[in-house]
Amino acid sequence: MSWQDGNNGGRHRKGPPPGKELEALMAHGQEQLRQFLPKGGSSAPIIFAIVAIIALGAWTAYYTVPSDSVAVVQRFGKYLKNVSPGLHFKLPMGIDTATIVPVKRQLKQEFGFATPGATDPFQVPRGAQRQSSRETRLETEMVTGDLNAALVEWVVQYRIAEPTKFLFEVREPRETLRYVSESVMREVVGDRTVDEVITIGRQEIESEALTKMQTLSIKYAMGISIDQVQLKNINPPKPVQESFNEVNQAQQEKEKLINEARRDYNKVIPLAEGEKDQRIREADGYRLKRINEAEGDAARFNALLTEYRKAPEVTRRRIYIETLQEVMPSIKSKIIVDEESQGILPLLNLDARKGEQP
Repeated sequence: MSWQDGNNGGRHRKGPPPGKELEALMAHGQEQLRQFLPKGGSSAPIIFAIVAIIALGAWTAYYTVPSDSVAVVQRFGKYLKNVSPGLHFKLPMGIDTATIVPVKRQLKQEFGFATPGATDPFQVPRGAQRQSSRETRLETEMVTGDLNAALVEWVVQYRIAEPTKFLFEVREPRETLRYVSESVMREVVGDRTVDEVITIGRQEIESEALTKMQTLSIKYAMGISIDQVQLKNINPPKPVQESFNEVNQAQQEKEKLINEARRDYNKVIPLAEGEKDQRIREADGYRLKRINEAEGDAARFNALLTEYRKAPEVTRRRIYIETLQEVMPSIKSKIIVDEESQGILPLLNLDARKGEQP
């Protein structure tokens, strides 16, 4: 049997057609595979195992890094590289391992209380997941600088800044952070009085604790950046809590009375000072007015005196006329009679009108 080869100008060769050749190759491969399989047994389990191994290798050859994380890749346990977010491939079957580290996520640790549903075992106090309050109470019990006791609850918010140090430099960096935070907080609270811790010194405590925790985090190479330290509930121990509340209530009442007194002071004193300034300005204005009027009258009199000395008759008459101009409009009844014509008017009793008021 022959088949035509188009590339050789119609020459004929002896041999199987292409389909038969593929079947022969597959049969040859199966024969070689049978040589590796045990004789007299079934080959199905081994084939299944080979397929399972291939599937497992394909399944472990890729991984996905979330957008808020990076992956630290190790090859046979040795650090290889950091991988950015996205889909990536690695050597399968445990040759390469990728550890996801959430570098952009803000994490927190709670001291003295526990948020329900927390998945991080180092977020909540030791023993909180066993529903035991003893460890939680021990974390919050502190001694202040004036040898008083206080129950302090706080939160530490942090981020993983250096994934390599976080994974390889310290065995349990988050647990170490809990120990560091508790130690620093006890030191800072121990330097202040109980009144400062509970009332006015909270902000200073938070700032100083943040600085010291960040310093120790860098010193121990934990790869962690402390973002914030926030104080929560601060209370005295239960045996003295009632008395302490009474003292706080008295202090609040004192502050209330002081604020009310300051309010009344600010309401009355500025008003009185304003009235005082107003009266002082009015007095100054009246003083200036009287001085200016007196100076004006004196200047007017001096001017008249000068003119009078120059022409006494004219000045005297002018003064007389000006005086009449001022006086006459205020007189209700006016009778002007020439002295020579008084005998012509016998019926007009002028003498009787002399005593009447104008």
